[in-house]
Amino acid sequence: MTKRLKVAVVGSGEWGAQHARIFSSRADTDLVAIVGRTSEKTISRAQEYGVRSYIDLEQMLETEKPDLVSVCLPNEGHFAPTLQIIRAGVPLLVEKPLVFELPEADLLLAEAAKRDLFFAINFNHRFAEPVLRAKAAIDAGVIGEPIFATWRFGGEANHGTSKHANLIETQCHGFDMLEHLVGSIESVSAQMMDATYGDWSTVAIALKFENQAVGTMLGSYDSSYAYSDSQLVEINGTLGRIVIHDTVRGLTIQTAGDETAQTWQAGYFNDEARNFKGTFDRHVNVILQALRAGEQPPVHARAGRRALQLAQAVIESHESGKKIEVGNYDSRQ
Repeated sequence: MTKRLKVAVVGSGEWGAQHARIFSSRADTDLVAIVGRTSEKTISRAQEYGVRSYIDLEQMLETEKPDLVSVCLPNEGHFAPTLQIIRAGVPLLVEKPLVFELPEADLLLAEAAKRDLFFAINFNHRFAEPVLRAKAAIDAGVIGEPIFATWRFGGEANHGTSKHANLIETQCHGFDMLEHLVGSIESVSAQMMDATYGDWSTVAIALKFENQAVGTMLGSYDSSYAYSDSQLVEINGTLGRIVIHDTVRGLTIQTAGDETAQTWQAGYFNDEARNFKGTFDRHVNVILQALRAGEQPPVHARAGRRALQLAQAVIESHESGKKIEVGNYDSRQ
């Protein structure tokens, strides 16, 4: 029989509840602890799942000795606890964004590399059914060579202390998705708007890819997730195009010159594929397979560092008024 892995969740917030839900419900994992910042909320979440609660991360690591720690904290509070878990030598899965500063990202990755530590990040959009199908179609040459790509993602604001929260903590999905589907981004050029509440809440970015394709990204905290196609990806190639609607809602593939299109939407009983939260469940499946096999994570934390590198280049472009070269990216390095 497969050994059940002991998993601790760090974070007792809304998305942290998804971490707890997943690891408490799997047949191959035991949720052993919830770590939070405030006693009342942490105890409540731990009682919900019948596990122990901790405010002290070090105490939890020493007492529970988990096989994996899953980290979901407020976006700007990732660095210190992540570093603490790495230095304790415990495999970990972290939420995006990795951190907000490149030196912090580099330190986390260096410390994990010294320990040959399993270090995954939850870019769960990659595991949505439309994205899986789009990736397979692109790799199979269905739309030919990519020519241009568009990412649009906008909703209500998630206020923090950083004026670039929209760019770093939300549009990181866009950077990751476009490089996942089209290839390495070579340069960026940006415009930003801060008219609503003082932060750079809406950004428009022009992209150039290593393969000579071009692209655009539009990310906003001045919109609404209630709108249809609040998240939209279009990849146009020499032979056709692919459009992904709202991450999990639908996929359209159309051949150039053909007025008909193929459309995927989840069938009547296929609740799993239409469920956005289920993209995390899918990711966890392959994370645990890799961890058990002694392999690298399906999405290494390096992808979080890369998204931050691109975001910082966008900030530099906005501040300087210039196009910024970012260098090609190999996810294996």
